[in-house]
Amino acid sequence: MITQRPKGTGDWYGPNMHKRTIIENLARKLCKTYNIKEIITPVFEHTVLFQRGVGETTDVVQKEMYTFEDKGGRSITLKPEGTAGVIRAFIENSIFNESQPTKLFYVTPAFRYEQPQSGRLRQHHQFGVEFIGSKSPLAEVELITLITRFLKEIGLRNAKLHINSIGCADCRKDYNAALMEFLNKHKDGLCGTCKERMEKNPLRVLDCKVPTCKDIVKDAPRTIDYLDDDCRQHFEELQSLLTQLEIPYVIDTGIVRGLDYYTKTVFEFVNEDGFTLCGGGRYDKLVNEIDEKHDFPSVGFGMGIERIIQFLDDEGVELEEEPRVTLYVGILGDKAKAGSYKIVNSLREAGIIVETDYMDRSVRAQMKYANKIRAKYTVIIGENELNEKLVNIKNMDNGDQIELPLDQIVDYFINL
Repeated sequence: MITQRPKGTGDWYGPNMHKRTIIENLARKLCKTYNIKEIITPVFEHTVLFQRGVGETTDVVQKEMYTFEDKGGRSITLKPEGTAGVIRAFIENSIFNESQPTKLFYVTPAFRYEQPQSGRLRQHHQFGVEFIGSKSPLAEVELITLITRFLKEIGLRNAKLHINSIGCADCRKDYNAALMEFLNKHKDGLCGTCKERMEKNPLRVLDCKVPTCKDIVKDAPRTIDYLDDDCRQHFEELQSLLTQLEIPYVIDTGIVRGLDYYTKTVFEFVNEDGFTLCGGGRYDKLVNEIDEKHDFPSVGFGMGIERIIQFLDDEGVELEEEPRVTLYVGILGDKAKAGSYKIVNSLREAGIIVETDYMDRSVRAQMKYANKIRAKYTVIIGENELNEKLVNIKNMDNGDQIELPLDQIVDYFINL
């Protein structure tokens, strides 16, 4: 139907649009204090970018991408996540030639062809940060403190930090061997998808959401027991920094994240019901995976804006109300339209929120409308008011009225 939006999409307006604006404004404000610059990348990229970057064995690439062939015969994909596009831009625009590290944030739509669920639509929106160029655990700490501040300032209390280390490619060889030995003993109980996963990338089995698989992998070998010296030192330093900074955390060996590019640190902020608000981690080899000529250690995170709103609603968090209309300017008669609107325009230029009549309503109907939109003040302007250059301003909250010269109306509302 032409008047029905596609499944898994949403329209933004009213209270949810107001919440989204607050969320995005807070994200931008916090990133400014961390000297993190905004980046906007295309909504679609060449499909190979996500195949190389996200990983061909992931559910995202195998099942969830919106991929199509354009008129030039090129395979194009709507971005399923923000990181790969940012890294592509970092390389293509030679941002690596600038002083490092590079810290970039984005607010972007993302597209996943999956069954729509609460807080996660086929077209959803993500706030994310990519910190490129540092191998220090302090980079992870920076992002974790940013998220912690964001949650505190937005008013969320139930999302707690969970961390894990999945090691690097070298120490993961021993881990994968141990994991395969374990999975082979329980292969009959795994879902069909996990039986395929264990042959291509056994770590993905740990990320399965099927209850029977989740129950099996609870007893699987832990990645942190197979870390080499470098990865273990990195993870211990991260824990030490978090402890010294009094940032509470839980070591959660079940976190592996669903994308292939992660190495060493992975983390999530999870509520008491087990739902993830945001997730991220280190991806030291992603730059090199996309372009072999470059190699920059990196870390990042992404959080869904729809998921944030869901958490706010679940916790009963009330955000600041949308600003009320300061003044409703009622118009009495056609001859007063131009003069009234000139006053409306002067007030708006001074930053005052003003509304007026566009429907040729009666004065009574205009006052009813002003009350409905909760205007703080009202004024009626007709020929007499324009000729005498005097108006009566009414306070809609208490009924008080004040007479003002027309040329003082802007100053009056500026100084309220």
